[in-house]
Amino acid sequence: MHTVPMIRKELVAASAEPLILSLLANGESYGYAIIQEVKARSGGKLQWTDGMLYPVLHRLENRGLIKARWGESETGRKRKYYSLEKDGKTAMAKHHEQWTLIHGVLSGLRPAHPPTAARALDVGCSLLGAGGSPIPV
Repeated sequence: MHTVPMIRKELVAASAEPLILSLLANGESYGYAIIQEVKARSGGKLQWTDGMLYPVLHRLENRGLIKARWGESETGRKRKYYSLEKDGKTAMAKHHEQWTLIHGVLSGLRPAHPPTAARALDVGCSLLGAGGSPIPV
């Protein structure tokens, strides 16, 4: 059975606002579609729930970063659509700047060759001389 590694909730919370703003930059959307888009774009590693998404949408709306309107779906069901406001575009650009900086710093800290069990075994084996006796280091 294949399990998807969970992203820590603190990282999910920190990334929610920039992800929502970025998705809405592509055009208006509604809650369920946002959840599905995030899931698809993350390869199933980010699985948002209604209980996580809607409070963030309401905060963004209260801050004037997005606006909401009621509309009907293709099936005639009422649905709330969200779109990006001008201040939301500005906030999105700031988020992109900040996340780009963090990504750059984090990438720069990544070891060129992260240790693996196989590499550790190779190093261990290379420290043995002929006949398996250790080489003084």
